[in-house]
Amino acid sequence: MAEKQVEIHTQIGENWATYNKLMPEVGDLYDQFHGEIYKDGSVKAKEKRLMAVVGALVSGCRACMLYQTEEALNLGATVDEILETCAVAISLGGTMAAGEATHIMGFLKELGKID
Repeated sequence: MAEKQVEIHTQIGENWATYNKLMPEVGDLYDQFHGEIYKDGSVKAKEKRLMAVVGALVSGCRACMLYQTEEALNLGATVDEILETCAVAISLGGTMAAGEATHIMGFLKELGKID
């Protein structure tokens, strides 16, 4: 059976919430740090999220791929911007990044963003 990226994304979020509940001193600091890093600055938040998609694809972090893609979409990233971002990752990470990009394609399909 094929994996459902939206279900995986939801499960990761639920598990992170559980971690935050059990370890708030760590989770709260982590969330504050990321809130500061990803806000608009000289580089806009959307572009920071797209950069993070590249890092996620090259490193193979599925949680990061799905989360950063969702955040980029929420900040107004287009499907074309996400596809070009994947291309940058593939240029850096080769076949392994290309394989990981299929998770983002599945996520975009499940969200109704692509056919």
